[in-house]
Amino acid sequence: MAGQNRIRNAQLRSKIMTADQAAALIPKGCNVGMSGFTGAGYPKAVPMALADRMNAASAAGHKFKISVWTGASTAPELDGALAKVDGMELRLPYQSDPTCRKRINAGEMEYLDIHLSHVGQFVWGGFLGKLDVAIIEVVGIREDGSLIPSSSVGNNKTWLDCADKIIIEVNHWQNEALEGMHDVYYGTQLPPKRKPIPIISVSDRIGETSLRCDPAKVIAIVETNAPDRNSPFSPPDDTSRGIAENIVEFFGHEVKKGRLPKELLPIQSGVGNVANAVMEQLQSAPYDNLMAYTEVLQDGMFNLLRSGKMSFASATALSLSPNAAEEFNRDVRLYHDRMVFRPQEISNHPEVIRRLGLIAMNGLIEADIYGNVNSTHIRGTSIMNGIGGSGDFARNAWLSIFMTPSSAKNGAVSCIVPMATHVDHTEHDVQVIVTEQGLADLRGLSPKKRARVIIDNCAHPIFKPALSEYLERAMKYSHGQHTPHILDEAFTFLPEWQADRAAQEAWKEDSVVQNDAWK
Repeated sequence: MAGQNRIRNAQLRSKIMTADQAAALIPKGCNVGMSGFTGAGYPKAVPMALADRMNAASAAGHKFKISVWTGASTAPELDGALAKVDGMELRLPYQSDPTCRKRINAGEMEYLDIHLSHVGQFVWGGFLGKLDVAIIEVVGIREDGSLIPSSSVGNNKTWLDCADKIIIEVNHWQNEALEGMHDVYYGTQLPPKRKPIPIISVSDRIGETSLRCDPAKVIAIVETNAPDRNSPFSPPDDTSRGIAENIVEFFGHEVKKGRLPKELLPIQSGVGNVANAVMEQLQSAPYDNLMAYTEVLQDGMFNLLRSGKMSFASATALSLSPNAAEEFNRDVRLYHDRMVFRPQEISNHPEVIRRLGLIAMNGLIEADIYGNVNSTHIRGTSIMNGIGGSGDFARNAWLSIFMTPSSAKNGAVSCIVPMATHVDHTEHDVQVIVTEQGLADLRGLSPKKRARVIIDNCAHPIFKPALSEYLERAMKYSHGQHTPHILDEAFTFLPEWQADRAAQEAWKEDSVVQNDAWK
C-alpha cells in the first residue's frame, strides 16, 4: 500500500502506524465513536488489535473495557471481536452481533437502544457523556485534511466534530471513485437555533462531498485493505414472495385510488430477505422512475438501480451481499449520478421524511391484533437487535407498512398475537400490516375493526380460530370497552398449539390442500 496515493495531506502522512500501535493509544474506560452502519464502512484493523490488547489485559487479571458508539450494526471484526473478549461496557445505538446480543441479555453489557435519528443530538447535547476517541474508516484523505467517506456515512460527522482524538483507517479496498458520492450537511443545530433542512426532492444535494477533520486531533492513521463483511441474502422463498406480491398489489390499488402517483412515492425499506423480495417484485411491476430515500441500500434496491427501474437512491450506507458489494465496488462510477450517501441524522430526519412523503416498509417480530408492533424484544425482555431507524420512518412516512411472515419457528409461534409483549411502534404509527396470508389496511379503523381485519387477513390459518375466539371473549369480558383484552390471558396465547407439535406437523403435510381451500 502506497500511503501517499490515498493520503494526500503531508502533515497527516507522518502519523501512519500499525493497528497495534494505534490501539495502544486508546485508554480503558473511554467512550469511542466508531464508523460503520449495517456492516459497511466500519474500521477493520484497530478494533481487532484493541480486542487483542483487551484479551491480554484480561489474562493478566486486569479488566479493560470501553463504551462503543456506532451508526448501527457493524461486523465480526468490530462488534464480534470486542464482545468475545468482554470488552464493551456499553453499546449503542443498534447491534446485530450474536455474541453482543448474548452478553446484553446476560446482563454483562449495557445497551442503549435509541432511534437512529436521535444519536447525533444526544451526543451534541451531552446526554451520553464526553466522546473521547473516534475511529473512522475512509477511502482517502484530501490535501486539505478533509476525509473521503467510504461505504457508509452514519454518525461519522458527529464523531469527528465531537471527539477529543481521532484515529483514521484508510481502506485501499474501497474504490477511490466513491469520492464525490457523499453529501455531508453541516447545517444542523440544537434548539432553539434549528433551521429547515433544505431537501425538497430525493436527489437534492445540500452539503459537502467530504468530512471536515481537524488535523490536530488526529493521533493515528492505519492503512488497511479489506472488504466490508456483509452476509449473503437467501433467495426469496414462497413466504417472502407472498408478502411482496401482497404489497405490490396494494400499491396498484393505491395508484388507482389516486393516493400514490404512477411512479409511487420515494421508498424506504429495512434490511432482510423480505425487503429484498419486495424490491425484486418491483422489477416486474408497472412502475418506472422509482426513487428511494432510505437508510441502507441493499441488493434489491441496487438491482433496481442497475436495471434502470429506479432512477435515484439516497441512503447513509450500503448493505450488500459479498457478490453485490464486489460488483458495486468495481463499477462505482456507473452510479455516481444516481446515488448519494448522507449522514444518518439527515437520512433519518423526521422533517425530511414527512416532506418527501415516503413509503416506509419495515419488519417486525410480532404485531398484536390492534396494530401495535414489537420490533426489538423476544418475550418482552430479551433484546434481538434494536429499533434502528424504523421508528424514524414509521411515525413520519406517508404510508407506514410493517411486514412479517405470519408464523415463526417452523409454524410453532404466531407472529400475530393478542397483545404485543413489547411495543416499539404503537397502533397510531402503524397503517398497514402484511403477511404472506394477506394485507390489513388499518387506516381509519377503530381498535375492534382493526383486530378483525388483522386476524382475518394476516393471521396464519392454524392460529386464526384461537385469535378470533380470544377477541370475542375479550369483547364480552370487557363489556365492549374501547380496546378489549383479557389481561390474565393476553401473554399466554395458544399454549396448546405451541405444545402440540404432532398437530402442527399434520397440518404442514396437508398445507397445500388447506391453503387452496382457505383461498
